[in-house]
Amino acid sequence: MTIDFRTLLPIAEQAVTLAGEIVRARAPGVVTAKGDRDMATEVDYAVEHAVREFLSRETPQIGFLGEEEGVTHAGDGLMWALDPVDGTANFLHGLPLCGVSLGLIDGDASVLGVIELPFLATRYTAAEGGGARANGVEIRASDTRELGAAIVSIGDYAVGENAAELNRPRLALTRELAARVQRVRMFGSAAIDLAWVAQGRTDALVMLGNKPWDTAAGVLIAREAGAVVVDVDGSPHTMTAGATIAAAPGLVADLVELLAEARKGSPDSPAVRRE
Repeated sequence: MTIDFRTLLPIAEQAVTLAGEIVRARAPGVVTAKGDRDMATEVDYAVEHAVREFLSRETPQIGFLGEEEGVTHAGDGLMWALDPVDGTANFLHGLPLCGVSLGLIDGDASVLGVIELPFLATRYTAAEGGGARANGVEIRASDTRELGAAIVSIGDYAVGENAAELNRPRLALTRELAARVQRVRMFGSAAIDLAWVAQGRTDALVMLGNKPWDTAAGVLIAREAGAVVVDVDGSPHTMTAGATIAAAPGLVADLVELLAEARKGSPDSPAVRRE
């Protein structure tokens, strides 16, 4: 049976409205350590619980994957993927660069996404085949074609186990970008990285990681806005890809080549892998 995923967009928006209200209304609360310099707040858990309960009532046939508690419902083919507070470290420090990211995955592909930036009063939405919007207004990715004119955001550096090893290619990438693009930015939120590529505020994102709760919503929003999203080798991006490169179409080939150069210039660098 063919599903028009646009019919699920109002439900996803209701879920994210609920989440945004919690994020705006509550202080972070007790912080739970998840590993070396990795943490979750009371708000992360409160949002995940509230959204999971809401979606289990509204779409009981669809599975649910949350960053904090994993898969809590297997569903029947489709899967919601939620990052309750994407940019938890920013949130803890009072930085407004954080958001709620809710995507819908069909098999290995993103088919719907809603990103709420509660402290920036912006909501990004997209469903497969329906275009992308910010606060209801259609958005388009940039048409920048030269790296020297591009603002490129990068994902966070790794922390925790094997951080030094994982950061070698990341640091090499930063060095290559700094030498060739107009500016390099690190916002600390994959949802913002992808949404701002979709909106044309930045020209590209290069993130050497791909966690479904981080990328499911933003990848679809970026694609529907006209950006190209690929894996580290330039192949089409999926939820099992090792990296997430989203960019204006005219920049993709140069970015893939630059990334290959960075990996060659990183001695003993490990293959990029999903973390």
